[in-house]
Amino acid sequence: MPHPTLQDQFLLRPDITYLNFGSFGACPRPIFERYQQFQLELEQEPVQFITQTGLRYIQESKQALGDYLDADADDLILVTNPSYAVNIIAKSLDLKAGDEVLATEWEYGACDRTWQYYCDKVGAKYIKHPIRLPLESEEDFVEQFLAGITPMTKLIFISHITSSTAIRFPVESVVAAAKERGIMTFVDGAHAPAQVPLSLRELGADIYTGACHKWMMTPKGSSFLYVRKALQHLFDPLVISWGYKADHPSHSLYQDYHQQQGTRDFSAFCCIPAAIDFMKEHEWEIVSSDCRKIVLENAMRFCELLETKPLVPLNDYFVRQMFSIPIKTQEPEKLKARLFDEYKIEIPVMRTGDRVFIRYSIQAFNNSEDLDRLEGSLKGIFKG
Repeated sequence: MPHPTLQDQFLLRPDITYLNFGSFGACPRPIFERYQQFQLELEQEPVQFITQTGLRYIQESKQALGDYLDADADDLILVTNPSYAVNIIAKSLDLKAGDEVLATEWEYGACDRTWQYYCDKVGAKYIKHPIRLPLESEEDFVEQFLAGITPMTKLIFISHITSSTAIRFPVESVVAAAKERGIMTFVDGAHAPAQVPLSLRELGADIYTGACHKWMMTPKGSSFLYVRKALQHLFDPLVISWGYKADHPSHSLYQDYHQQQGTRDFSAFCCIPAAIDFMKEHEWEIVSSDCRKIVLENAMRFCELLETKPLVPLNDYFVRQMFSIPIKTQEPEKLKARLFDEYKIEIPVMRTGDRVFIRYSIQAFNNSEDLDRLEGSLKGIFKG
């Protein structure tokens, strides 16, 4: 059953079976109301909000986020989405002809395109290293991935939890191995905050980006970029604005350059403390654990229905609040549209290379009956 005190907290349409929290999250009512309060405050006194009070709110957000992620607030900048953060790094990284950026073949498509673009400009190589699925173990993944390292590997770029396959990669082991080899690491954690326990200090990645508007449930357009202090000077902002040679500089050029970027509505950034408070109030570790149980308990019935095998061992390490199943269809876009139009089920059906996956997400408002509806719909489509 969904958590009774939480089901009504979300603003989602009641006529939709919503199994796609992973794409854009969904903002609970108290957080959304706080968002509207910030927007109203902005419009009631734009000058004070943009130049004074809003800057204080942003600093409070970074402090709260730093505490939540176990990171120094000054090492975090707030950005609209992880793709924006990847562009900051890729554009400034000092790549030379022949250098290699090592990733897996399962990275997010927008990030693939970003790296390919900047590698192409200088003659570097973006390596989408193949990873055989199903995985047998954490060690299996690490062994496969590290085989892609060469003397030309300049940076490792790797998802914490992938988008299409919903697999949690053992990034801890990859980061440790990269450190031993002197290779810079960049973890794409778009799906990780509030889905996995996360200490940026313990992880030790050089660079990390994550979304707050997914599993942390802030309004859309709220994410972060973390860069280790020793590397912050390497990365230029995408927008040169008031932070460059600031009239009132802070103690950090990294903060000045990246956070002071002219007129914009940054109300979503300001909601991070409200989101963290919401999770604390509702004991979100328990909520998340209950959701993972639903994910795992229902995994095999969809694998059996779609005549396939799980992509990973069915345990609480690899599988969090999303589960992807390979599905045989030549027209995934039409299948997704049909599930929504005919059955009122919101769920992604995604292409990755020549493979297609259907991925369900489970959040506090979901229950096993939602997955019953999905099963019945798929049976109706494929066997009807």
